[in-house]
Amino acid sequence: MIKRYSRGEISSVWSDENRFRNWLKVEMAVIQARSEEGVVSYNAFEEIQEKVSFSVKRINELEAELHHDVIAFITNVGEHIGDNSRYFHQGLTSSDVLDTALALQLREASRIIAEGLKKLKVILAEGAIHYKYSPIPGRTHGVHAEPMTFGLKLAAFYAEMTRNIERFKTAVRGVEYGKISGAVGTYPYLSPQIEARVMEILGLKPDPISTQIVQRDRHAYYLATIAVIGGTLERLALEIRHLSRTEVGELLEPFGIKQRGSSAMPHKKNPIICERICGLARILRANALAGMENQALWHERDISHSSVERIILPDSTILLDYILDRMCYVVSEMVVFPDKMSDNLNITNGLIYSQAVLNALLDKGIDRDTAYKLVQKCAMEARNQGISLSQKLKSNEIICNILSMQEIEACFQVNLGSVEEVFKRLGL
Repeated sequence: MIKRYSRGEISSVWSDENRFRNWLKVEMAVIQARSEEGVVSYNAFEEIQEKVSFSVKRINELEAELHHDVIAFITNVGEHIGDNSRYFHQGLTSSDVLDTALALQLREASRIIAEGLKKLKVILAEGAIHYKYSPIPGRTHGVHAEPMTFGLKLAAFYAEMTRNIERFKTAVRGVEYGKISGAVGTYPYLSPQIEARVMEILGLKPDPISTQIVQRDRHAYYLATIAVIGGTLERLALEIRHLSRTEVGELLEPFGIKQRGSSAMPHKKNPIICERICGLARILRANALAGMENQALWHERDISHSSVERIILPDSTILLDYILDRMCYVVSEMVVFPDKMSDNLNITNGLIYSQAVLNALLDKGIDRDTAYKLVQKCAMEARNQGISLSQKLKSNEIICNILSMQEIEACFQVNLGSVEEVFKRLGL
């Protein structure tokens, strides 16, 4: 049964309701911190807590008139609070609320993404272990190179995903900063101590130095990290696509019972999910570039970054979560053909073992250039004549004077002696 992805959880992080809820958390944390200092009476703080509320519909109505979302929000909340509304947003500038609340939203979204990263890492580990000794042609430039195993192939992606998890942790830590430093970062009305207490209440860190905003290098790094993770997922998807080609036939994407591959050709089972992942990874890279463009703002701040972030931050986090989900599904449910992998090792009639022959000659004391030319000549003639490399070598008088028949045969074996060591390095 094909699992259907629901983006409800992560998309709700970016809903208007949740955005205003996080704004409210910031505003209320400021009032709480000020009440603890005695600037706002505890009774006033309690009354505000009791009455505070907002309506998305009403905020949107006010914004249509005022053309300022934060003022619309403050106005609507003030309608609920009444007399004590003078304490709401007192001493703050809009970005104090916006940037601090954005950190809360990014933390929420990142927790969901982190779960997806961990899940895919586990699935890749399970696949790597299962196919640890399943031989498959290694390929460079799309051409058969040396034999390897499908488990090693998956283990490489497991290792890359491990690095991605660490990169993402670093990127998330970088955006978990807020600021309550005022219009140009000079704390004219609220002190650094208030800021520190607000961040403590919210579970964030105060930006050591901010202007009107938290600087956008943090967000650029976060988006760039998402793009790098997207690159890993694209690389994995591309590998699956290549191995699914008719001429290769080593695996297939999962295919539903009622699924159709082509409107014209009923036999088709196309790797459509992996193709989709490859396409969507391009958007993650484009959004990362937009995030870097947001770094350079006029003086202490302009708002050229704001409209961009309303698109790229929700889109990139939701998109990465979606791609991770789809890749987890593909890797856990793909159909693997180990026999076909093994068969493909032999389609070059032993050419894949040419390096083993070269090394056997070198071990006999033949100089490298002579040995290389000798093996290359035999390999090209074997290919052109449609015979096995082993057969060609055994008919070559020079090689037969250097290597015995048994030594030639020994070259045509899959050598997996180091697989165990590689898996140990990875902790698999």
